[in-house]
Amino acid sequence: MTGTPDETPTNTFAPGGRRRHRKARVSRVGARRALVLAMAVPVASATLAGTSAFAADDSTATATQGVSVDGLDADDAQLVKNLTARIADDRLGSDVSGVVLDADSDTALWDHDGSTALMPASNAKLATATTALTLLGANHEFTTKVVYGDGTLTLVGGGDRTLTSDDLAEMAKTAVDGLKAAGLSGVKVRVDDSLFAEPTLANGWNEDYYPTEVTPVRSLVVDGAAVQDTAINAGEVFAKQLAANGITVDGEVGRATAKQSDVPVAQHKSAPLSDIVKQMLKTSDNNIAETLLRMTAVELGKPATFEGGVELVRQVLSSYGISLDNFEMYDGSGLSRADRIPATTLAQLLDAITESSALSSILDGLPVAGEAGSSLGPEWGRFDDANSECAVGKVQAKTGTLTGAVALSGVTRTDDGEWRIFSFIENNSTADPADIKDAMDGLAATVNGCWA
Repeated sequence: MTGTPDETPTNTFAPGGRRRHRKARVSRVGARRALVLAMAVPVASATLAGTSAFAADDSTATATQGVSVDGLDADDAQLVKNLTARIADDRLGSDVSGVVLDADSDTALWDHDGSTALMPASNAKLATATTALTLLGANHEFTTKVVYGDGTLTLVGGGDRTLTSDDLAEMAKTAVDGLKAAGLSGVKVRVDDSLFAEPTLANGWNEDYYPTEVTPVRSLVVDGAAVQDTAINAGEVFAKQLAANGITVDGEVGRATAKQSDVPVAQHKSAPLSDIVKQMLKTSDNNIAETLLRMTAVELGKPATFEGGVELVRQVLSSYGISLDNFEMYDGSGLSRADRIPATTLAQLLDAITESSALSSILDGLPVAGEAGSSLGPEWGRFDDANSECAVGKVQAKTGTLTGAVALSGVTRTDDGEWRIFSFIENNSTADPADIKDAMDGLAATVNGCWA
């Protein structure tokens, strides 16, 4: 993997990239979507699901604690020894797990309590992204609308968490042109965010998460506003834009459900889902994750709730043959302190991701060690000490950080050109969070081949 800290290297797992000894997989996203729609339980019990080779191999799906180095080549045997030494770092505490896979052969090289269920923090976003892309498709777009009826313009949320005030300005201009053409100079403004159920706290969420860590999940928001009521806020921005274009807005912005008889006057389509997934993963955006969980449920006819979305996550992961043993997930972002995902499950998930062109945007979105502007950037103090700086630009991984939980799961390529998949999770360490992250970065760098 090549690239500087300020640019994302070309993803060699992606279509068109090199797949050294990588087995070609047939993408069966359509079949998986049909299975989920049919509510097959378990979804992956049928051969049609096309499970990943790693997940289908019982010998690798089980823990290999204390795996023997017999049969491994010299480099892999040394890797196992180095990881076993580094996982004992006092900064990681005693509740730490890890799994490393050989991506080319789909076999486990090293496993330290990999089946133990721990808080995954934002590593849960990998499951959310996989579910959305599998069921909606990489080109799916989210549509925000403006409709008119009975002297009222209603801004209708469509689950676009990336909507900007510039997008609203374009919609306002189109709406104003229509109003003036009809001889109208004043309207009321309402917002319709009825696509989602009323915002609630997920199991395991603290009340003080609102609105800094995550906002109450609504289907309408502009500029990622960190406010309690993002829908009303968006309506107020829209109303000001109307006024700036010569339209009088009567009264305060309120809520209303758009009627079927209302006339469409403007709309905005989001960027493709693949781009939104990349943005979510690069910066570990909790709000995008929670919105994608609900929009996937909406499109599949499920309740737009935490529960409705998580039900689909479980079915999709099963369809890839990924183990759900000890798997507990209650939200889309990983903020829930009740979430539990084993490192083995995350490694299997990454294995499936690397084998599906339909999921390539997940790999493209994984932060690169040392990449400014991402959650592995130097501004976060990542990959900047003697044990990890040699892996800058060579590791792609999803970060995860909560009080009492740090996780890092991703892919890297050794100097010999061999691809490795890894997942490391620690819970309950009493060390300084920055020191814990340094230790985790050291583990990932070790997988890459660094050893100081």
